Amino acid sequence: MLLSQITQPSDLRRLSSTQLNELCQELRDTILDAVAVQGGHLGSNLGIVELTVALHRVFDSPHDVLLYDTGHQAYVHKMLTGRVNDFETLRQTGGMSGYPSQAESPHDWIENSHASTAMSYAHGLAAAFQRTPQNTRKIVAVIGDGSMTGGMAFEGLNNLGHAGSDVTIVLNDNGRSYAPTVSKLGESLARLRVNPKFVRQQNRLERLISDVPVVGREVERAMDAAKAAVREMWEPTSFFENLGVRYTGPFDGHDIAGLEEALGNAAKIAGPVVVHVVTQKGRGYAPAENDSVKHMHDTGPFSNGAKSAVSAAASSTAPPRGKYTEAFAEALVKAGERVPELVALTAAMPDSTGLLPFAERFPDRAFDVGIAEQHAVTSAAGMAMGGLRPVVAIYSSFLTRAIDQVLLDVGLHKLPVIFCVDRAGVTGPDGASAHGVIDMVLLTKVPGMTMLAPSSYQEVQVMLDDALDMADGPVAIRWPRTSARFVNEHEVGTGREARKIMSGSGVCILAVGKMVEAAETAAAELQADGIAATLYDVRCIKPLDVAMLADAASHDLVVTIEDGLAAGGVGSMIAARLADFDTPPLVRVMGLPDTYLPHGDPDELLGLVGLDVAGIVAQVQQYR
Repeated sequence: MLLSQITQPSDLRRLSSTQLNELCQELRDTILDAVAVQGGHLGSNLGIVELTVALHRVFDSPHDVLLYDTGHQAYVHKMLTGRVNDFETLRQTGGMSGYPSQAESPHDWIENSHASTAMSYAHGLAAAFQRTPQNTRKIVAVIGDGSMTGGMAFEGLNNLGHAGSDVTIVLNDNGRSYAPTVSKLGESLARLRVNPKFVRQQNRLERLISDVPVVGREVERAMDAAKAAVREMWEPTSFFENLGVRYTGPFDGHDIAGLEEALGNAAKIAGPVVVHVVTQKGRGYAPAENDSVKHMHDTGPFSNGAKSAVSAAASSTAPPRGKYTEAFAEALVKAGERVPELVALTAAMPDSTGLLPFAERFPDRAFDVGIAEQHAVTSAAGMAMGGLRPVVAIYSSFLTRAIDQVLLDVGLHKLPVIFCVDRAGVTGPDGASAHGVIDMVLLTKVPGMTMLAPSSYQEVQVMLDDALDMADGPVAIRWPRTSARFVNEHEVGTGREARKIMSGSGVCILAVGKMVEAAETAAAELQADGIAATLYDVRCIKPLDVAMLADAASHDLVVTIEDGLAAGGVGSMIAARLADFDTPPLVRVMGLPDTYLPHGDPDELLGLVGLDVAGIVAQVQQYR
């Protein structure tokens, strides 16, 4: 097996073309086997195999810097830099991260799951390297898979062109980003335009012409016009070159020899160069190739031939559960039938956030703005100003990229925009940059914001309906990635009120969202130990239910539990409010620590920081 012989990128340079093709198949097989068992990002990594091999044959990592944007495209990079044996632990607690990780390897410069950042990293690194005498390091920013739809990418690109930074930008165009027409003539012209000999001759000619007085300037202008005309006729738009960035491509992203030539030529050009590469997302695996929605971009465990990913028998005795996103998808379609002004927006994730059923039912009322969270929020503000009822479906960790727009474009104008915040709290296998742990801290500081947290499948629809009836300002509904339990009708709350689950004395437990289930089990264990607790499902994070606060203040001890940062979160707000009572109780705030949590099973991670049944019981017993 060739892959077992690759311990560092330099090992690739001794392989023949036949061996390289064999290696690419082994890389795809390894990705499929790992993702089938552990879940992960499949489509983009299957599509970037040949491109990654070519990159590591042309550039000398880690001396040369390879930046992957987004980081989920880095599986092949990890295997070629000595981590192939770690793929058995992909995305598992204590195992290998699904993104680049500085802790894992010097070949990983940035750890990111957020898109459109590599251009800015590259600009900063280029500025730093320029100050190093006799610098020989190259910088390569691998962007694409939708990342070019993000505004930050264009901001970085603009500065790269302005500064003339020596950066090679590889645009991995897999049908999810900027995609100009592919043609053989265009490819031939592209190869010519970055051929070093051609570039030197072109620059020499332009210098000679510019030195000729009067006539030279006229000829120079005529040459510029002619080149522009050729670009318009035979090549993609001159967008990149208008920013001062040389453009070349498109190239076949699965032709290693052609890629090596294009990348090698680009590396010899001073200044920023875009190498446009067209790849097939999901290449080599028919189910991914045929998935018209997202080419199995990300997936949970699945059956891959003889390797069965999950055992149904293990969960056959567990009570049925659903998913919060599915509950939202159902509720949104129902709400769309009831409220004709309702529109839905997402930032490049219509499937993952549950918008596809709504988009199929109401195609003219669904908007996917690409990886542009800031634009999504302000566009929703404009829609609300125009009389629509916009629902912005977005991941917690992505909404925080647009907190300025939430605060000043929506909140300041008191607009009834509804934020449906998916994957809130500890999300699990995608790691530190994907956990949604700060949304409650930030959104509760927006004046006029109402924030809700469902604790069951049924609560999602109730809260969405209630949010549509609240027209006095923005509303945020946040839910976790983990499964949602089904409950009875009497276990569902309403409006901005908390729901009292049980009454006791001495201790009052106030639980938020998914933590309610653990709190109920903890309360039952405490009851068995002779401690009768009062338990609330907080439901409405902001504004806090004054009746709940008054009841809590009558107890000696109040314990709050949330799956967000403890500092500045819901518990700290409750503690501040209870401190105003004449005889304030002792308040213990249970939440996530002020640190970056690693990847792993969400419930395991919560248990490690004491946010589980045992932790709740221990907290109460310690202060009783």
